[in-house]
Amino acid sequence: MKDEDGTGVGDEESGNRLGRYLRARRDLVSPAQVGLLSGARRRVPGLRREEVALLAGISPDYYLRLERGRDRNPSPQVLESLARVLQLDDVERTYLLGLASARPRAPRRKRPEHVPARAHQLLAHLQIPAFVEGRAFDVLASNALAVALSPRLRPGRNRLRSLLLDPEERAFHDDWETATAQAVATLRSTIGDDIDDPRFVELVGELALASQRFRTLWARHDVRPLDGGTTTVHHPVVGDLRLHRDKLPLGDVLLVVYYPDKGSESDEKLRLLASLAEPGPAGPAPGRPADDARQPGPASPA
Repeated sequence: MKDEDGTGVGDEESGNRLGRYLRARRDLVSPAQVGLLSGARRRVPGLRREEVALLAGISPDYYLRLERGRDRNPSPQVLESLARVLQLDDVERTYLLGLASARPRAPRRKRPEHVPARAHQLLAHLQIPAFVEGRAFDVLASNALAVALSPRLRPGRNRLRSLLLDPEERAFHDDWETATAQAVATLRSTIGDDIDDPRFVELVGELALASQRFRTLWARHDVRPLDGGTTTVHHPVVGDLRLHRDKLPLGDVLLVVYYPDKGSESDEKLRLLASLAEPGPAGPAPGRPADDARQPGPASPA
């Protein structure tokens, strides 16, 4: 499945990943950002290949070979220079170095994602919105307060799909543009070299077809680590909530929690929401036993 620059899991990821990343990132750097004049006849949105080569101290021909996949073994020094020219941060720089060091491997058998039995007990005891999330943003289990916060946090839903395709989820987020950009960048970082994972192939293929926003963000090749943050959401019952979000490893999955500052207005509103929510965890997705696995779906056609 391809996005707007001909890129998709199963196409881009299995081919010249380094070259595509270099191309995407140079498109995002303007001449002014590196001290060059734009000129009136510029036909590219960012830097030209020869400009990147000049600033990195390598030959234009060598850089062209890198972008086109004819040379896939650049030295760490060359990559560091390119990272500097492309103004990559530490996460993006690490990702670039990883692309160059990646080697072809035989497809690995993927282990299903299990929700540990103790996680259901933990969800039932937590007095804040909490849910268990798989690597592809699938909601595997959640407590009642999480569902009260957002019905899209029910087991069986996919958070990235809801964020990009559900109008109610878009209205729910105070800054939907930032939320989607961070989520897509996290997905790319999470995929890493698991390019043959059927669940990732299925999800990226579906979103590439259904969401222009996803296609635009995916073409940027942004990467972001799995971490927490602070967000403001618009709840239809209790109003605006300012919540912190943390993701905690729990075996092969993640426990995601939302919580307000103690004693804040959002804290009072969340307590009100908790009083309205039904007690008990939402449990696993319908049709799956409590400790069953998340089975990957079939790969979508290319």
